[in-house]
This record gives sequence, C-alpha cells and structure tokens, in this order.
Amino acid sequence: MPSFGRILISIGLIITAAGLVVLFLNRFNVPMGHLPGDITFTGKNVTVYFPIVTCIVISIVLSVIFWILNRR
Repeated sequence: MPSFGRILISIGLIITAAGLVVLFLNRFNVPMGHLPGDITFTGKNVTVYFPIVTCIVISIVLSVIFWILNRR
C-alpha cells in the first residue's frame, strides 16, 4: 500500500499546484474560464456555460508539459 499513498500524495500536490496557478493568473487578470470562444447560453431562468476554448488551452499546456517530462 505505500505506492498507493505516494500516488495520493502526488495527486494532491498536482491539484494544489493547479490551484496556485489559477490564483496566480487571477491576480494578473488572465481570464481563464472566460476566454473568447467559450460558449454561454442564457435563458429565462438558467445559464449554461461551455468553456470549450479554455479546455483546449489547458489540454495543449498539459500535453506540452507531459511531453517534456516524458523526454527526460
């Protein structure tokens, strides 16, 4: 079970790092989550939000990071 504990710690550190990045970006007014191309439908009583461009940007950044880590 020690390997499972290490996996959980790693996941926790990754989530913490992601949270810190989001806080850092918000401090410098980078609108992650509200980029041009994200779709918002506003109805009478409901709002539906599809962050398509934000997901694409996050996917590209993570792909580059994992590619760099895999090269080592």
